[in-house]
Amino acid sequence: MGEQVAGQAGIGTTSAPGGGGVVGLGIVGLGVISRQYLDTLAGHPGVRVAAVTDLDRSRAEAVAAELPGARVAADLDALVADDDVSVVLDLTTPGVHAHVAATCAAAGVDRYGEKPLAADLAASFEAMAAATAAGTRVGCAPDTVLGTGVQTARDAVAQGRIGTPTSAVATWVSPGHEAWHPHPDFYYAPGGGPLLDMGPYYLTSLVQILGPVVWVQGAASTSRDERTIGSGPRAGERVPVQVATHVTGVLGHASGALSTVTVSFDAVGSHARPIEVHGTEGSLVVPDPNRFDGDVELTSLGSAGWEVLPASAGFEGAGRGIGLLEMVGAVGLGDAPASPRAGGDVGLHVMEVMTGLLASADDGGRVAMTTSPAVPPLVPLTAAATWRGVPDVAGAA
Repeated sequence: MGEQVAGQAGIGTTSAPGGGGVVGLGIVGLGVISRQYLDTLAGHPGVRVAAVTDLDRSRAEAVAAELPGARVAADLDALVADDDVSVVLDLTTPGVHAHVAATCAAAGVDRYGEKPLAADLAASFEAMAAATAAGTRVGCAPDTVLGTGVQTARDAVAQGRIGTPTSAVATWVSPGHEAWHPHPDFYYAPGGGPLLDMGPYYLTSLVQILGPVVWVQGAASTSRDERTIGSGPRAGERVPVQVATHVTGVLGHASGALSTVTVSFDAVGSHARPIEVHGTEGSLVVPDPNRFDGDVELTSLGSAGWEVLPASAGFEGAGRGIGLLEMVGAVGLGDAPASPRAGGDVGLHVMEVMTGLLASADDGGRVAMTTSPAVPPLVPLTAAATWRGVPDVAGAA
């Protein structure tokens, strides 16, 4: 695969923005979210999609046809056995993540996966242990926290703009994904629910800004035993609900700050800001953590109102897949890091926080955390042209 092909560099023929060779990717799972990843990864000079696979072979063939030189692998085993694949992008549903993780580790292939790390805590620990034993790297969404929104908020807190952080409030509510998603079953199966689906965006942001969590206490409820699909070929079909559809709780951070979190499939709407962080000298509004950018707003003690802070950190214009690019050293910030900023250690901690909230909801007690990851380094403000590796204009916005 040494030739140069239009739209994608052949493996080993160009240099990534970080100075390394082109990294060969294999993608497993080509559902709705894959398009957003391909928008970031396809054509990037630091990576090349070498092979794809999906349970629906026709879907895999359609995607491969858009990617010059990409092959369709018969299955996951064939994907990881491909000599041109050194990193697997796992976009399967949560219940499959543990299997993909084990297969990648056994093959000695790095894995970057959609959240959550696995469908449950035990499987998440096993996935990380297998990768450690194999010496492979693990990245885990969400990488939205590497954009200018969360990173600028984190920078403001680190610079003392709100004084000593004391608390945070995170809120996300929805009537449920069955209204728009044609196959919403996995949202209501183990590994789904509003906490494991949307919680990682908010919890990972809180860990980025306030540091790791040492204990949690939660409460949860389920409003209905089934949901009705509202669109697509299965419209009108009923889906059983096997998870809590409204979860709320308190997180105790190692720093002493307390975060209050609410995620729900049982509400129509809210005026609440996605995340607010409060301190002794000010308060901060963090934009939607399901996006990469957005306004960070600050009000200081004694001020008359709110000001919008200019972006001071993060990858500008980023999209899903930036975490994988950072993991392989293809964002213009140097070689591949020993620990990815969107790494499995943080993903494991977030899974333990979520599991702890649900366990606490069941028995009413406080649950102590056993994981405590190092908070990844702040992302310096990085222009889109830099991380995209655009020729001759690196450093331009």
